[in-house]
Parts: sequence; structure tokens; C-alpha cells
Amino acid sequence: MKTRKIEDIYELTPVQKGMLFHCLYDSELSLYFFQHIFTVRGKLNIEAFEQAWQLVMDRHPILRTGFYWEEIENPLQIVYNKVEVPLSYYDWSNIDEVEKKSQFDSFIVSDRQNSFDFSQPCLMRHTLIRTSDDCYLYVWSFNHIIIDGWGGSLVFQELVETYGAICKSQEISLTYTRPFRDYIDWLEQQDISKAEIFWRHALQGIKSPTPLTYIEKNETIDQSSTKEVKYSEEIIQLSSTTTQKLSSFATQHRLTLATIINGIWAILLSRYSCHSNVLYGCTVTGRPAELNGVESMVGMFVNTLPIHVNIDINQSLFSWLQSFQLQLVEVRDYEYTQLTEAHKWSEIPRNLTLFESIVVLENFPVSEFIRDWKGNIEFQHQELYYRNNYPLNLVVYPNKELLIAISYDSRRFDIDTIAGILEDIENLLQELMTNSFIKIKDLSFLTSEEQQAASSLDKEAVFLLG
Repeated sequence: MKTRKIEDIYELTPVQKGMLFHCLYDSELSLYFFQHIFTVRGKLNIEAFEQAWQLVMDRHPILRTGFYWEEIENPLQIVYNKVEVPLSYYDWSNIDEVEKKSQFDSFIVSDRQNSFDFSQPCLMRHTLIRTSDDCYLYVWSFNHIIIDGWGGSLVFQELVETYGAICKSQEISLTYTRPFRDYIDWLEQQDISKAEIFWRHALQGIKSPTPLTYIEKNETIDQSSTKEVKYSEEIIQLSSTTTQKLSSFATQHRLTLATIINGIWAILLSRYSCHSNVLYGCTVTGRPAELNGVESMVGMFVNTLPIHVNIDINQSLFSWLQSFQLQLVEVRDYEYTQLTEAHKWSEIPRNLTLFESIVVLENFPVSEFIRDWKGNIEFQHQELYYRNNYPLNLVVYPNKELLIAISYDSRRFDIDTIAGILEDIENLLQELMTNSFIKIKDLSFLTSEEQQAASSLDKEAVFLLG
């Protein structure tokens, strides 16, 4: 390590420490890997594009960061003075469409399997593939340990604005942003004892993770026999009308989209597990409101925390969501808590996982910006790929047409079950908007034929057993 090339050295956040451990321990799984795929149309100035990325990297220390962990108790992140943008370029414009698709599919798979060297900066790469005279495929890959969805959106917006200014020979004017180091300093000032008191109370009484047994495949899987985890994804897209209706409902009733999605998942998890008390993971922004300028900082703030909630089936859906929203608000003050610490403060044995399902509201709000941006090229965000170490992930992509996805370990869950869960989510959203004061025990998860067959059963039994 040549010190003259180093700009700064500091410790990792608790979340980064956990990510680094998982990525090094399960390196073959390519965990916490992000891959954005864009279509770029127009006369792309490749030299200006590369120059724009270089300027953005020069601006944000976290994009010039590598990690050091060998022979030390606490790993460190090393910020380097200068890091060249890792941009690869291919020209496939003369290849026929069938071969082009085959090559791109192969590239995408190999890119996802191409692990980053965490000891080297930077932990992202860019690939431009020319497919015709005025069309490119752009693949932006990075590890989550350096940047979250919100920061990624900020970075991409800066890239596009900088590229446009370079192409027009205009002065590049970007507002000052605080470095990620300032967040590290803020973390060191937090009172961990308060966090411990909060989480011990929040997780009190739950002694095992909420089981997913009832929705898993019947055949058993020897988890220790192989490291190979086969992930699949199913997606539904709400219409723009339904999305707008949901947004209006949330605004009118002072509920956040996060509350609605988390609440629906908690109710479904209760039904699927036959437990009235459930525990699952919730991804939070992790950006403390009291840290001035945090909304424009680029780095890894996002965290996943345990949510322990009781489903009172005698409450109305709306009133239960209101009280649940207050519970989620309380978590905000402790979003920086390392998950392993929360686990330690719970009554769940350390050899068991805290939870196996998580809810994520993906925060990459770049679509509207690139749609409205006027320049010599047009960006279309085609796909986002992300891998973590949880077997069941409910991911929501806020947009004009809300996307709801479930990413899952296909060794444990079959596609019909996942499709059924997505159908349940959509049905509950519709019921919430049309009859929000219905009692939770009266929510219907059955077809008309199933309802007739179950008409003689107790309401609570119908809710829990489906």
C-alpha cells in the first residue's frame, strides 16, 4: 500500500462490516452485487461519457475506495487520490440480432459472476456495447458496500448533467456534497446503549424466526451440500391508474407507501406461518435527518433491520396500519444498528437466523430524471439485478407504474407459490383502497369456491390457515 496514493483511511460502518464479511466468506455467490442495464439511444460521445464518469469519481471519495482487512481486528476503508474509471467498450453493430442477443446474455451472466477485488478501488465497472449506429447497451455494475440506491441515483444524475455540459462545452457546476467520512464520524458519536435498550424491548418475547415452512417446497434441501443458490424473480406491474389511486389513498390517509407494503407483508407472513407475531427484515434508508446534508451524500447508508409485529385480526386494516406506521417511525432513530448486534440483543439463539424474508422499497429514483433530461442521447433504464443472502425478498420499485417483485431461492420455493403471493399482495392492495375499514380477520384470500367450502370455519382459522 503506497501512502502517497492514499487520500484518507477510516473504519467501516457496521453495515459495511457485515457486507464485507458475507462477500469474502461466500465469494462465489457474488452477494450484494448491483447491475443496472440501460439502453442508450442517440449519438453518444464516448470520450465525453468516460470523462464525465471520471469527474464524478474524482468528486466522491467513496467511489475511489478499497478495503483492508487482513491481520487487523477492525477492517478499514482506504480512499485513493486518483482512480481511473473502469470503462470497457465493445462494438457489436455488425453482428446479427440473434447472435447479438446470445452474446449479451452470456456477458450479463459472466459480469454477475465476475467478483470484485475488495482490496482494490474502485468496486464498480462500466461497459458500453454499441449495437447499431445510434444505439448502445450500457451496463453499470457495482458492489453495494460502496453505494446505496439513493446515492446511485445522485451519482447517475451528476453523470448525465456532467456529460451534457461537456458535450456543449459548458461550465460544469455541481453543488458541494459532504464526504461519506462525515457519516462515519456521526456514527461514532451515537449512544449504543440506547439502541440496545430499544432493540431488547422491540424483540422481546420472540424466540425463533418466523417459519416459511408452509410456503416452501415439500422436498427437503440439504443446505450444506452445495453453495449454489439459484435465484429467480417474478414481477407484477400495477397500471398507472391503480398506482395513482394507491398514491392518492396513501396521501389522503397519511400513510406512507413503505407502511402499506410492510403492513401487507406482515399480514401475509402471519397467514403463511400461522403465527400472530411475526418477524421479518425491513430495508431502511439509514440516512439520519439530524446530519445536515445527508440527503446529498454518496455512500452506503441502507440497512436491513428486524421488524417484530403483532397482527391483531380484530382490528380494522386501516387502524392497524396507522399503529404499525408509528412502530416503523420509532425504528428510524436506530437505523444505524448493526444487524448482528440486534440479533445478540434478541432472545433468538445466535445459531439461528433472525429472519428469512425481507421487504425492500428500492430507492433508485432516476427514471423520471432521465426521462425529462434533454440532451443528445436518451437513457432508458431496462433492468436492475441485485443479490443478497436472504431466500425471499419482496422488492417494490416506485414509479408511475408500480413494480412489485419477489426474488427468491428457487431451491426452496416454486414459481406457482411465488405467483400466488404476488396475487395475494395485489388483492390486498385493492381491498385496502376499496374497503380500508375491513377487519383483518375478514380479509379474503380465497377463491369463491374456497370461500364456500370454508364458510363454516371460524374467521381466525380461515385467516391463519387460508
